[in-house]
Amino acid sequence: MSFDSTPVELSRIFAHLSGMILNEKDATSAASKLAWAAHQTVPSATGAGFSLLDEDGKRLSSASTDPTVEAIDALQYELGQGPCLSAWATGEPQRVDDTATETRWPDWIGAVSSMGIGSILSSPMIYRGRHVGALKVYAAEPHAFGETEVHLLGLLADAAATLLGTAQSIDTPVRLSKALTDALTTRDTIGLAAGVLMAQEHLNRDVARTRLLERARTSNRRVIDVASEILTDWEKQGESP
Repeated sequence: MSFDSTPVELSRIFAHLSGMILNEKDATSAASKLAWAAHQTVPSATGAGFSLLDEDGKRLSSASTDPTVEAIDALQYELGQGPCLSAWATGEPQRVDDTATETRWPDWIGAVSSMGIGSILSSPMIYRGRHVGALKVYAAEPHAFGETEVHLLGLLADAAATLLGTAQSIDTPVRLSKALTDALTTRDTIGLAAGVLMAQEHLNRDVARTRLLERARTSNRRVIDVASEILTDWEKQGESP
């Protein structure tokens, strides 16, 4: 997508997105639509994700375009650090030009680099002054995102925040409360599974987390599913981490 064609392309994406989200009953499905839109908006991206956050920075709903993005995003919320959380907290876009040389978010960035991600861009979603979430795109190559991509993703994030705000209904707090419970359960499950790997394979926590992400990527499954399987096997063996 050339910068000159941006208004036309974004208008098409916004129209399609609006039709889906404004009729969407399921917050998780809406999140998937937004991840898809982010990937479409930034052609240099090889993957994309979306997170809706509460006022404490906890995920209410999230989605990603592929298992690798899902895995590294799950680790971001487990560790409490990363560009998505920073974009949400500061209200400013966060760009990583090269994960191999990035010094921010040290616990998270090392795992991301080992998963074959070279560059990252995350844009905050702000609705009527409230920081409600973030859109993020990833690429295998370093330096995949420049000012044009920052502008494109920012436009989509602004539009998505408005669409979500417009689409909210009276039962939204109920749906989001359930989503928050699910998100917290996911984080705890992943942390426990990492603890099991630490005990079973004599690993430190960072290596255990990376091992968990690698299992999810190579088996093309969600990291929460791999973590649950590890805990189920551990319970059957009657061991404790």
